[in-house]
Amino acid sequence: MPGIIGKKIGMTSLFTSDGKYTPVTLIQAGPCVVTQVKTVETDGYEAVQLGYGEKKLKRVTKAEAGHYKNANTTAKKKVAEFDVEGTSFSLGDTVDANLFVEGEFVDVVGTSKGKGFQGVVKRHNFAGVGGQTHGQHNRARHPGSIGACSWPSRVFKGMRMAGRMGGNRVKIQNLTVIRVIADKNLLVVSGSVPGAKNSYVLIEK
Repeated sequence: MPGIIGKKIGMTSLFTSDGKYTPVTLIQAGPCVVTQVKTVETDGYEAVQLGYGEKKLKRVTKAEAGHYKNANTTAKKKVAEFDVEGTSFSLGDTVDANLFVEGEFVDVVGTSKGKGFQGVVKRHNFAGVGGQTHGQHNRARHPGSIGACSWPSRVFKGMRMAGRMGGNRVKIQNLTVIRVIADKNLLVVSGSVPGAKNSYVLIEK
């Protein structure tokens, strides 16, 4: 299995085996249930669908309820698909934190925190227009000029301006698995992980 669904618990810091004080993120990795196995014959490609988190049956459609019933499991809050070739998994199998070993590298995919509508200083790290001299009194955090002269007489697409910030799908690569707490399905990975506390993430090997 190349990955698993998890939930970001929060951040802390600890001393690693080499004596370095390292910031780490705690992720509850599973347990996940195999809710669908896709094959070349039926779907045109090979993949495994995992479900994570409990959801009330009354909050799913009849089609979804039948989907989970085929896997002999309860309704799940989060479902994700992982590409697998030659998998030996079957419906109803459980995948947990034992999938990982300490010291290996993983990629974590999550949705970054939404910041709302932000200006160019916060969104693009602009320095602002400048000082307060020579009549400049209310433009400190403004973008300044955005256009050109008679050519091209327009603003180019992609101009860095104010707008919605955050809430994007972000992948952080090559995070080290510091510890695996198997009895609690916890992964301790180095560095930060996108998203707020209790948000869902995908941990890929």
